[in-house]
Amino acid sequence: MLAAESDAAGILSDEAGVTGIVISGKENSYTFEITVQSPDTGCDQYADWWEVVDLKGNLIYRRILTHSHIDEQPFSRSGTDIPLAKNTQVYIRAHINTLGYISKVQKGSVESGFMTAQLDVEFANELQKTEPLPTGCAF
Repeated sequence: MLAAESDAAGILSDEAGVTGIVISGKENSYTFEITVQSPDTGCDQYADWWEVVDLKGNLIYRRILTHSHIDEQPFSRSGTDIPLAKNTQVYIRAHINTLGYISKVQKGSVESGFMTAQLDVEFANELQKTEPLPTGCAF
């Protein structure tokens, strides 16, 4: 198992961010367990997905989150069968249903590891309209 953990210090209470990554599996079929800090208040505001995007802005994988995590901060959710070469550099970022993409991301590759980075919230912003998209919020 490969792991790349980042320091959660410095995350503002009203700002989401990807704060940790644990990776397992094999090339082109990885499992990523992503830890997200988010300003969830219920279905009115919550992290509705995390995603893996290449440096050109192409969506590689999206994990839909079906409910808010008010009492579980930060929280971790896994995504499986991620089709990624071990040396492909990517961003892993979170999305808030009412705020859009958040600038605190993880950048790196399975081979070299991941580090906290800042990404312009407008980067590949059109992906907000790309399937798969959430179909609702359970709670």
